[in-house]
Amino acid sequence: MSCCAAGAEGAMEAEKALHELPPSDELWMASRQLDNGRRQTELAVPGVYCGACISTIEKALKAEPEVERARVNLSTKRVTFVWKEEIDGKRTDPTKLVGAIAAVGYESHLFSAAVEEADSERNLLLRSMAVAGFAAMNIMLLSVSVWSGADAATRDLFHWISAAIAGPTIIYAGQHFYKSAFNALRHGRMNMDVPIVIAVTLSYGMSLWETMHHGAEAYFDAAVSLLFFLLIGRTLDHLMRDRARSAITGLARLVPRGATVLSEDGMREFRPVDEIVPGERIVIAAGERIPVDCVVREGASDVDMSIVNGESMPVTVAVGTSLRSGTLNLTGSLVAEATAAMRDSFVAEIIQLMEAAEGGKARYRRIADRAADIYAPAVHTLAFAALIVWGLYSGDWKHALTIAIAVLIITCPCALGLAVPVVQVVAAGRLFKDGIMVKDGSAMERLAEADTVVFDKTGTLTAGRPRLTNAAEVAPDILAQAAELASHSNHPLSKALAAYRSGGAAMRDVREVAGAGLEGKTDRGIWRLGTGEFASGVASTGEGSQTVLSLDGEPLATFQFEDSLRPGAQATIANLRNNGFSLSILSGDRESAVAAIARRLGIESWQSGVRPGGKVDAVKALSAQGRKVLMTGDGINDAPALAAAHVSMAPATAADVGRQAADFVFMHEGLDAVATAIAVSRKAGRLIRENFGFAVVYNAIAIPLALAGLVSPLVAAIAMSSSSIVVVLNALRLRGGGQKSREDAKDDSVSSSAVLAS
Repeated sequence: MSCCAAGAEGAMEAEKALHELPPSDELWMASRQLDNGRRQTELAVPGVYCGACISTIEKALKAEPEVERARVNLSTKRVTFVWKEEIDGKRTDPTKLVGAIAAVGYESHLFSAAVEEADSERNLLLRSMAVAGFAAMNIMLLSVSVWSGADAATRDLFHWISAAIAGPTIIYAGQHFYKSAFNALRHGRMNMDVPIVIAVTLSYGMSLWETMHHGAEAYFDAAVSLLFFLLIGRTLDHLMRDRARSAITGLARLVPRGATVLSEDGMREFRPVDEIVPGERIVIAAGERIPVDCVVREGASDVDMSIVNGESMPVTVAVGTSLRSGTLNLTGSLVAEATAAMRDSFVAEIIQLMEAAEGGKARYRRIADRAADIYAPAVHTLAFAALIVWGLYSGDWKHALTIAIAVLIITCPCALGLAVPVVQVVAAGRLFKDGIMVKDGSAMERLAEADTVVFDKTGTLTAGRPRLTNAAEVAPDILAQAAELASHSNHPLSKALAAYRSGGAAMRDVREVAGAGLEGKTDRGIWRLGTGEFASGVASTGEGSQTVLSLDGEPLATFQFEDSLRPGAQATIANLRNNGFSLSILSGDRESAVAAIARRLGIESWQSGVRPGGKVDAVKALSAQGRKVLMTGDGINDAPALAAAHVSMAPATAADVGRQAADFVFMHEGLDAVATAIAVSRKAGRLIRENFGFAVVYNAIAIPLALAGLVSPLVAAIAMSSSSIVVVLNALRLRGGGQKSREDAKDDSVSSSAVLAS
């Protein structure tokens, strides 16, 4: 049940938080440095339960002049806000911003990703649900005897026993709702728990009055059953969110708690991973996970890179190889130099993407939030109107009060509050299972609207890794010498050629001429590898990527390269075309290369030699035509177009800027992630609309019945809780499926290579 609950420790904790804020320096150091004199802070806010909580905290922070933006994540119960280091020449005190959160009744504190705390809230919910369920069963048994026609003395005795059971149960099992309602009222707010508390209190109070005056009817069973069903819904919601957080928790476990740091004098010190800074050398033994992003400086080993590339086969690493945090060192010991702090490393980046999965202000979420904002006053008005009308009409004010209580109970919009977040949580989990990270719920909403897909070529439609195609046509000694010279460059074509390095004479005085090629010397003379004009003075001819090797200006060999299609590219393009998407390619590559890829994939609309600004203009032109554009790219030059598109996607191999600009990031090689993300997002949209429809139909039926006096408080409690459970079960229809097997991906890769070779 996504009913709003303010601080997890109640009003006293919130008040305490105002006077025991974390020191300003600690908050300053815990925040992340951004550009232009801004910092970003993340705090745990355990008392966040629904859209009203999110809205309250975000409004409180945005009201502070130092805060530029704030976002609360419901699943992880964290608030992230960006603030200015100085305003009007005065240094910002971050404790003031934490105080703004405490001022509206929510406790917040710093957290450590490496430390997992016991889920006391879940345990308390389970205990409370068990107590309420046990008490409800016993009171029901007593009520059956009363309904069966027990005499007055027996009836009074059973009512007193029921009162004795219900009283402590309401105090213990209802503490979640009472603390939340009291805290909200104390801070001048209304929330969903206020009418629930009023209904439970009135039910118990009226029943106790009836018992004291030997009345025939009492509703102890309704009061306790209401709590029981509410706790069922709230526990399900908590477990649902806990399941969504489990992926994030699992990722956090991939980072070790500490690592051995090697000092300049050779001393070794075990240090918490949070304290490792870029430039320090760390020792990574076989069987240990890589703590932070780093570069190997000593040693060689096999490393399990599956969390980065999705491949089960280990990768051999040596001096100069970059490693990502969370990967597993399998065989040899390594000494590596840290290139990023833990919070800026690979696993932290992926966790941030996961945590943002439902944080966006999607249209559906805004609708649900607005409905929740007007709920409390509307429900109180209806209940009060029912009390007055029925009291004046029938003259039976006790019966009128019973109807008002039923109205308070049955109109709780928990189903409406759950309609959006529970679907987005499940959808984000499903996409994560398929190796796709989502930045926010609004991205899924926008992806479901897309009707046009624009692809970059290199690194998106293709693997971005050139391979030599005519090695068999070149003499082995010439190939070895070319590979020896190529090993001195990081150019993609040089890397592809360097793989054939075996037995070539060592080069000396090697120099690289930007945009031309490499030059080196041996006893035989001067070798050049690069463009035809650079190597031999004659421009290269023919299609595709070429590199010429020459000795003292005489050309010896021409090497041909090609970029293979990304696995699943053909199937994905066919899938999108069959589903009515308009497809096009925008690439900065030369015309012949782009035309070849477009022809092989059957994409008729393509442009080559497009600069970053041109890609943005092309995307905007499509948008001006009413198109909803999904831009898929991987390079720094794609980042502006990714940001300009209606929705965007990038592979994990993309440049950092590209990944940051994209709404979705897919971790595996296969391009089928595009079609999968679209399918899941569209289904999530359908389920959200179904949930909204169900909530509307439920209220359209339930409210008139309650106002007409045809629903007892007990039936109202069952109906209201059942509506929330239906919404959760509907969202669970998104579960299942999973990532495509690696065997399928390999099959796609083979077929793609075959097409390229033809």
